Amino acid sequence: MPNQPEMSPATKELLKKVRMIVPPMLEKFHKGMLGRVAVIGGSENYTGAPYFSAMASARLGADLSHVICTPPAANVIKTYSPNLMVHPIMRESPSPSPPSTLATPVIAMLTHLHSLVIGPGLGRDDLMQNTVAEVITAAKERKIPLVLDADALWLVQRRPELVKGYKECVLTPNVVEFGRLAESVGLDTKGDTGKEGCKALANALGGVMVVRKGMVDWISDGTDKQTVKSDGQGGKKRSGGQGDTLTGSIGTLLAWRNMYLEGAWDTEGEMGREETLMLAAFGGSAITRECSRLAFGKKGRSLQASDLTDEVPVAFETLIGEKEESKL
Repeated sequence: MPNQPEMSPATKELLKKVRMIVPPMLEKFHKGMLGRVAVIGGSENYTGAPYFSAMASARLGADLSHVICTPPAANVIKTYSPNLMVHPIMRESPSPSPPSTLATPVIAMLTHLHSLVIGPGLGRDDLMQNTVAEVITAAKERKIPLVLDADALWLVQRRPELVKGYKECVLTPNVVEFGRLAESVGLDTKGDTGKEGCKALANALGGVMVVRKGMVDWISDGTDKQTVKSDGQGGKKRSGGQGDTLTGSIGTLLAWRNMYLEGAWDTEGEMGREETLMLAAFGGSAITRECSRLAFGKKGRSLQASDLTDEVPVAFETLIGEKEESKL
């Protein structure tokens, strides 16, 4: 396997733009400024996914990475790493508390977050799903950027109005999830899950950003201007959990995007919210694909999701890096 990834000239140019939303390491920044990201997920049966997502966020460079999960999941996830802040707030059925009550402490955390990832290890328990619906509504009111994956997409499939028209939202479906989402909004893509299908689904959902994962990743908010292809070389092993590296990476890039839009440093260019949202989604895709390539080169068919976590900082340095250090 070659040392450098294979990618199109268009991808290389987009990565240069992604670099523009990455904050420099300045002494004036204090703890938390380089990213406060939370992952909502983790239930009795699923503890790996929220860990992989939150660790990808942390290894990419977020200052503070949280996991909001159920108590049984919290006990397990805390043993995986002391670097994560784990909050045993969520509850599965049966519980005497209604979703609105359970969502209250999560909603209280929103003002302290730059971005929120929902779905890894969430499960389909009604109480978990309804609690998350309350949090999504509150996050929209506070204009918190969202990344939705896995069983959060199942929630969107049943209640598309939760995210429709919210242009600070990124959905990351695989091909099967993409088809279900399209069906849920009455969209006939005629089997097209590529560029035009991705645009159509994003439009049907009112301009949310869709990252359709596949052999190449298509990314679109429904407009021609913000529709791009992420075609960096990836690995050939499709083990479960690789999408969690994607969600965590996008979460951190959205936090950095927030800093860029606020002018936290002497930024380059004058990119707006729509373009920078696309770049955060694209950057997360590119980093994940490179993690997969690097891990597959070492592990081959034995590759597991945890192998991608170790490659996150290497992928960042290769594709983006500090301005003077990118290897592309």
